[in-house]
Amino acid sequence: MPASHNAVMKHTTYTPRTATAIIIANMVGVGVFTTLGLQLVEINSLFAVMMLWVIGGISALCGALSYAELGASLPRSGGEYTFLGEAYHPAAGFISGWVSATIGFAAPTAAVAIAFAKYSGAVLPFEVGDTEKKIIACSLVVLLAAAHALSRRISGQTQTIFTAIKLVVIAAFIIAAFALTEMPQPIDLIPSKEDFSVMTTTSYGVALIFASYAYTGWNAATYVSGEMENPQRDLPRVLLTGTALVTVLYFFLNLAFLYAAPVDALKGQVEVGYIAADNIFGETGGRIVGAMLTLLLISTVSAMTLAGPRALQALGQDYHAMRWLAKSTDDGVPWFAIAFQSAIAILFILTSSFKTILVFAGSMLAFNSLLAIVGLFLLRWRQPDLPRPYKTWGYPFVPLIYLIITAVTLIFVVIDSPKAALGGLGLIIVGFAVWALSERFNHRRRPRHD
Repeated sequence: MPASHNAVMKHTTYTPRTATAIIIANMVGVGVFTTLGLQLVEINSLFAVMMLWVIGGISALCGALSYAELGASLPRSGGEYTFLGEAYHPAAGFISGWVSATIGFAAPTAAVAIAFAKYSGAVLPFEVGDTEKKIIACSLVVLLAAAHALSRRISGQTQTIFTAIKLVVIAAFIIAAFALTEMPQPIDLIPSKEDFSVMTTTSYGVALIFASYAYTGWNAATYVSGEMENPQRDLPRVLLTGTALVTVLYFFLNLAFLYAAPVDALKGQVEVGYIAADNIFGETGGRIVGAMLTLLLISTVSAMTLAGPRALQALGQDYHAMRWLAKSTDDGVPWFAIAFQSAIAILFILTSSFKTILVFAGSMLAFNSLLAIVGLFLLRWRQPDLPRPYKTWGYPFVPLIYLIITAVTLIFVVIDSPKAALGGLGLIIVGFAVWALSERFNHRRRPRHD
């Protein structure tokens, strides 16, 4: 009996390797391959631009160290849905799940799929129109939703393989950029007084939300922690390993882009990876490498399709009115939540612009994480006896660093993009209304089960 039980566990839980792959794949995607061009529109200082990625990395590492404690103490799948519900009130957890359902994962999935289509249009030998790009993006979402809805084994293998390919290709690209570029661009990273003044502007704060968006996903493993064999032991190591690796990768990848291609060629462009590849390898080689970079985005859509529905599943398990989100296969895969999230992603692809999705989704995800890490302080105060297999290193300074960076970034977004802030507020208000209706529905049904 014990042997058969262990055999089942191997097939029905995610390994630390797969969980690390989920983090890396969630992080390394549309942000790092697209946002540099948007940052260069407003920021002329290369030092200031590279500091965006350093600050974003520090923030992500501090967030990962903080989430490691939350995830190890509350090892249930669902991420912020679980954390906010425990630290504040069930309504806060519900609204977090609601945000995840409507924007948190569906919108980034759409953004990556759009970037995939844009890269595809750049590397294909024939012209690809806007309609064809939308079809390409929607098809990618549908195919990966089907793959992840089949079984956990297929889901985990798909994620691990695509992530391994992604890391190898990116490492090779960075090496090639510094070794093969015939006309490298001058890069001076020694700061001046003007550079520091640039870093205090509103434009810099908005550019930081793009970098923060690129780092989004460092918390992805907490969405499947309940499906790991030993989350208390493995989750902290998984979060730190994945986030640290991506931070180093991002710095050198953006440096490679700036080394290989002129700033004017990158400025305002989405497909910066293809532009850099064209400068390194020439037109033909650039198309080939651009195609490889295009394939890497599949891994990110895959990871978001895997992680996001777990928050929806947890929401459906706790609220009878939302129970349809908890429908799962015999293997425990939340197939209905996967289909629901993917359908919303397709709606975003068909109706929204790339930059709009980036600002809106990035700010909402950052706000969700900010509340979760404030919850870390609340749980330390309210539940001092809660088992904590891992405690945040550098507490309270490490979580405070994350909170300060994130809060400043969100303030800049509100100043620069008030419509995005109002849209986020409206989304939260609607989520609260849905929660109140769900509670009333649950209350009416309870006597029938007594």
